[in-house]
Amino acid sequence: MNAGAAAESTTIWLVRHGHVHNPRGIIYGRMPRFRLSGRGLEEARAAGRAMAGIPIAAAYSSPLLRARQTAREILSHHPGVRLRRTPLLLEVHTIFEGRDGLEGDRRGGDYYTGVGPPYEQPGDILNRVLSFFAHVRKRHAGSNVLAVTHGDVLIFTMIWARGLPVTADNKVNLHKLGFSGYPATASFTAFTFRTDSPNEVPEMHYRHATIGLKGL
Repeated sequence: MNAGAAAESTTIWLVRHGHVHNPRGIIYGRMPRFRLSGRGLEEARAAGRAMAGIPIAAAYSSPLLRARQTAREILSHHPGVRLRRTPLLLEVHTIFEGRDGLEGDRRGGDYYTGVGPPYEQPGDILNRVLSFFAHVRKRHAGSNVLAVTHGDVLIFTMIWARGLPVTADNKVNLHKLGFSGYPATASFTAFTFRTDSPNEVPEMHYRHATIGLKGL
């Protein structure tokens, strides 16, 4: 097939993990053992029910516990689908990891401005996701694929799919860009590719688990 030719649609469902048990209110980042809270578990189960009717062909998640827990709740409705872990879906590598969450709040969630290597910038995060998308489109063409990840990974992908610059400033000013807000925990966003072009920007549809899939 020539690049850009019509192909059977491939949809990648990026899901943000459920709410996390974090009694100290820290920026936990990639720190281990941060699990779903009771609320987060219920959110993951709601996402699983909402996605139960989708024929999932493959499933991936960030290696972190909260993402794996969320994926397993969703996959309880898809017996036989094995969960694969990939670092391409990992949480952001940030200098603020382990610090008080109020510090992140004061920055408006901007963990990037004034921060240098080895920590990630928005473009680094997007490049990981685009590598993941390319892998999935090649290996699971024409299928629905589950991918459980983290908030900033998801929002920068959403900004890209809107055709907007992937910057920290655009993350902080989501409402000015027409977004309703930051992606909710256990929300799911469908990215649908309809051609085989490596440069295709997918169609995007966002839903929260409590709303369900009506209209997608």
